[in-house]
Amino acid sequence: MGRKSALAGWLHELDAQDIRDILALRKDAADTHPHSLRGLADELTAPASLKRAVDGLDRACRDVLDAVLRLGADASPDSVAETLRCNGKSSRAELRRALERLRAHALVWPAGDRLRAATGLRPAEGDPPRRITPPPRAPRRTGQHKGFADRAAIHPATSTVDGITRLVELCDNDVVTTRGGVGVRELRRIAGALRADETRTRLWLELAVEARLLAVADQDRRVLPTTRSDDWRGASPADRLAALAGAWPRMTWTPAKPRPALAEQSSEHGDTTRRGVLEQYAGLAEDEAFEHRHEVVAELVWARPAAHSPQATEAALVEAETIGLVALGALTALGRAVLTGDESRAAAGFVPPAADRAHLRPDLTAVAAGLPGRELSAALDLVADPAAGGWRFTGASVRRALDAGHTPDEVLARLAEVAEHGVPQTLERLVREVARRHGQVTVTAVACCVRADDPNLVGEIVRHRSLAALDLHRLGPTVLASARPADETLALLRAAGYAPAAAGPDGSPVVERVPRRRVEPAGRKIGSWRPWRAPLTDQELNRLALALVERERPRPKLVPPRAESRRMGAVRLLRDQSLVLRDTEVVLLAEALVTGTSVEIDVACGPRATSRHVITPVDHAAGNLTAKDETGESHEFPVGHIRSVRQPRTPVTPPARIR
Repeated sequence: MGRKSALAGWLHELDAQDIRDILALRKDAADTHPHSLRGLADELTAPASLKRAVDGLDRACRDVLDAVLRLGADASPDSVAETLRCNGKSSRAELRRALERLRAHALVWPAGDRLRAATGLRPAEGDPPRRITPPPRAPRRTGQHKGFADRAAIHPATSTVDGITRLVELCDNDVVTTRGGVGVRELRRIAGALRADETRTRLWLELAVEARLLAVADQDRRVLPTTRSDDWRGASPADRLAALAGAWPRMTWTPAKPRPALAEQSSEHGDTTRRGVLEQYAGLAEDEAFEHRHEVVAELVWARPAAHSPQATEAALVEAETIGLVALGALTALGRAVLTGDESRAAAGFVPPAADRAHLRPDLTAVAAGLPGRELSAALDLVADPAAGGWRFTGASVRRALDAGHTPDEVLARLAEVAEHGVPQTLERLVREVARRHGQVTVTAVACCVRADDPNLVGEIVRHRSLAALDLHRLGPTVLASARPADETLALLRAAGYAPAAAGPDGSPVVERVPRRRVEPAGRKIGSWRPWRAPLTDQELNRLALALVERERPRPKLVPPRAESRRMGAVRLLRDQSLVLRDTEVVLLAEALVTGTSVEIDVACGPRATSRHVITPVDHAAGNLTAKDETGESHEFPVGHIRSVRQPRTPVTPPARIR
């Protein structure tokens, strides 16, 4: 008999409660609503169901399962104990617990003095376990005020929101390409621009893609903001943090695994690892915290080795602290909200409100007290470049605003609107100086012409070595012809240190606008398709288990004897037809009718008169009782007129029946 048939045979030996316990632990098999125990055995041995069940086992159970599979037909509790060297009292107890858990999951079950394993299971790769792995020490807990963790998480949560905001803006203004993932060199360049380390930058990239703020364009493999990113950047800091916190548990790539950022994801357990960390900390009370994080990591690695490794679990814990979900050894209110899907309500307490003003410093930098709002970011991004902790004004950044068609007065007026203490003189002089030089040289797209008011400046441009690629020729004292298109000519002139402005054929200025590309966010990957069905409730599991047992082992129906059947039928009829007789009297009359014995009855014969008769009932039909008296004469008595029934005072010999 094969192992699948053996599993079906073992299921036949179980009662409804045992079947219900198996269905509760293997809910994927219960969701298919098997119609027989044989069908349940098929579902329990399906590869996907077996993998899901094995992945939920702890390290000790996996050791025992591996030993059973390697022993094969020789597997027994004693042989497994000998293989895993379970010589002590604690190891023997751990072995019994593991075998009971494997039995509850229908992975290993007893067959006489042997152990049988479900078909489809294979021993783990590598060396076999030599000992059963005992559970580690439970993480020690300590008391802690419930508000400490929330306050400690404010700074990392704010930093994450600010960093991903700057990352999205960087991908909007700069070219970030990916070929099978963002490599180390490109990742270092992005980290340098954002003034962050590589580990944090990698997390920001992956988190922004999971939150559907960034996506990779198919045509040129460039990382670009999505159509949802503009609304996200314009939202409040709390809403931005809520979107990021809700996306973190969905990331499937394994933490700390060496791989290029944004690489194609395989079937990894990263989402299980991250959610397992949150669920472990959720077991704490609101006024408790874990003393040592390495004890938390060790317990997770032992309890769920399929999803937790020491490196991945430690990295996931660091990520949770970076986003503000865990702090000071405890789960924050935001972390608890992520587990319940209500992070939008809790996020407001972890980031300050959006700042609408900034402090413009004399050293040509700008800083905001908190996360900048949309209007403040738009005003400063127009004139300044992002820098560590804020923005920095340079000649190139001011020229960018002038190239976009803004006059110096408009630029200074817009800065004054967002300046907390006014525009410093150093910044005003910078804007005026760049504006004075801006437009001295114009480029006309005739393929193309370079014009200037100063003939000496035109001669300087012709002699400039770095502009040899333009192949410039004089068309007049103040006009040069370029062999390159207007956009390339503008770029080379600016790279050489000049500040040209684009102009039309009639000399009017041309406003330069950098096109903003947006891509659709990538759809979330869903596993193998299965029809949606709500999980079974406890009552539904009970009914399913009972139905499987009853269907496979129907109990024989109890067929009462013929006399017993007649007696019960007579009791029901007499009870319906008499409203005054007690239940004992009805049963006594029915017994006399079935067995042909005598009873004494009182029958109403007037308004307040009764007559007494000793009768032997013979038949009962249409509400009338046919009986014979002591002389053998037949009489009919309406059942509704009988007022009492009792045993006769003197034994009466029933009349002989004429056959």
